[in-house]
This record gives sequence, C-alpha cells and structure tokens, in this order.
Amino acid sequence: MSVVELIRARLAGLAPSELDIRDDSAKHAGHAGAKEGGHYAIRIVAPCFAGLSTLERHRLVYDAIGDLPQHRIHALSITAKTPEETHSSSLPGPTP
Repeated sequence: MSVVELIRARLAGLAPSELDIRDDSAKHAGHAGAKEGGHYAIRIVAPCFAGLSTLERHRLVYDAIGDLPQHRIHALSITAKTPEETHSSSLPGPTP
C-alpha cells in the first residue's frame, strides 16, 4: 500500500467530507531528509474540526496517521477545515 493510500485509510476515521492528499516528494529529490520519507500535503474537511484551534486540528490529523511521520513521512503540510468554513470561503462576490 502506498503512503498516500495509508494516509487516506487512516484519516477515514475522522469522517472527512473532502480529502485531498498530494505527494510532493519528487519536488524534493536530493534533499537530505527526503531519504527518510516523503513530502506530502493534506487538505481535509471534516465536521470534527468544529470549535478546534489549528493546533488541535493538526493534532487530530497526526493522531489519526499514527506512526507514519516517524517512518514514511519527512514533511507534512496540513490544511484542516470544517464544511462550514469551506462553504463560506468559496462563496463568490460580496455579501449584499
């Protein structure tokens, strides 16, 4: 199973309504830390983030992915939003 598939499977427990995982490892080829794991970006939208700070949201994500950062991930970028935050930021134009 690829790292992206492992991340997706482990984050399923957070019941995301949206989940995008990007493998940026190729952009970091030759980087000293790249030998110890890949570079990934996660964009996750889930109701469980409601009322939580950014730090608390990131902790939930790290708790869900478990030991992957110690063995298979060198760098991880996380964007964690609630469905309401996603909908309010995607509305076009000013509100009358």
